[in-house]
Amino acid sequence: MEIKYWSDIACPFCYIGSTRMKRALKEMNIYDETPLEFKSFQLDPTLPKTTKESMLDHFSKGHGMTKQQAKAQIEQISQMGASDGLKVDLLNAVPTNTEDAHRLIKLADSKNDDALTERVIDAFYQVYFSNGESIADHDVLTKAATEAGLDTEEVSSVLSDDKYLKEVRADEMEAQQLGIHAAPFFVINNKYGISGAQPYEVMLDALKKIETGAVK
Repeated sequence: MEIKYWSDIACPFCYIGSTRMKRALKEMNIYDETPLEFKSFQLDPTLPKTTKESMLDHFSKGHGMTKQQAKAQIEQISQMGASDGLKVDLLNAVPTNTEDAHRLIKLADSKNDDALTERVIDAFYQVYFSNGESIADHDVLTKAATEAGLDTEEVSSVLSDDKYLKEVRADEMEAQQLGIHAAPFFVINNKYGISGAQPYEVMLDALKKIETGAVK
């Protein structure tokens, strides 16, 4: 089984959805043998790399809500993450551009070490959802990426240039060609699609049916 999924570091449902997918694969004892390829998908590529805007203001404006409604929605998302054992402190997240984080994930991919890539992705989720730090800040990215196992000089080289930008754009173009307009979106065996952070039981059932050939 092969799985690729379009995801953004700033997307709480991507964090939750990928966690559920990995849990389902482990439940089936096929996690270690199942390639799980992270594909870049920026929810809002127009966001700046520095901002003083709070997540509450950003969320309320972006979703056409009052601040009270936005706060209730944010708290609900955070509780959803907690139910999967994740710290999703969305209220204190910094709404900035995620492009550089995606480029560093591509750097990790280039090492052909799935465990390394997963550590980098998880480290970036921690930066965004747990630490309340800017995912666009180069010092923050460098610290997280190197602690996850990437080489400091290589990280600096990527961040000082536009390396891997072409690969990020290619993922986004592929999503458009496949009609994918939201994340997360999982594509299994280049044939079956699962959209959104579906409940764990739904993902597990879908994977079992695909593995046994119960769905055509």
